[in-house]
Amino acid sequence: MKLFGSYTSPYVRHCRIALMQSGLDWEMVELDIHTSKDPGTPTLRVPFLKDGALTLTDSTSIVKYVREKSGREFIADVRELDRYCLANTLLDAAINLFLLERSGVDIGANVYARRQQKRIELILGELDSAPLPERGKLNDADYRVAVAAAWGQFRHRFSIAPHNNLQRLLEIAGEDPVFVETAPPVG
Repeated sequence: MKLFGSYTSPYVRHCRIALMQSGLDWEMVELDIHTSKDPGTPTLRVPFLKDGALTLTDSTSIVKYVREKSGREFIADVRELDRYCLANTLLDAAINLFLLERSGVDIGANVYARRQQKRIELILGELDSAPLPERGKLNDADYRVAVAAAWGQFRHRFSIAPHNNLQRLLEIAGEDPVFVETAPPVG
């Protein structure tokens, strides 16, 4: 099984967490989707996973596949799934702004960008209102929210300073050896 992606991608990070916890045989293939002539995926983004004849092109299907293949459950509760999806929307909005800014777009003067910024602010407030997991008992919704919050800090895309529960979630996740091991490289 091969996971293709970047060590700085929050979506790849969650897949790496699931794979490291799975006990399955896998390898990471680092891929810069922006410079690759043949990225190997129709989505033109990472991550994607190849396991024999199976190719999965989204982090959610990858995490679900890995959890189920290793005999674990993905997300059974609809409220937890919604929290997971909110974290995805947060990441999508923040990554869109990050890439637009890198492309030279004045995000303060762009209506679409301002809407994405408002979306980020509202979602951070909503995610902050969720109950915290017990230490050592993070589920995939917790991981997705923690990965999103950590990426936002890593890329300086948003602050979680006013969000006490998100700060505490990162502290709890920071006690998880696999979460720590999958942190983006510094420098």
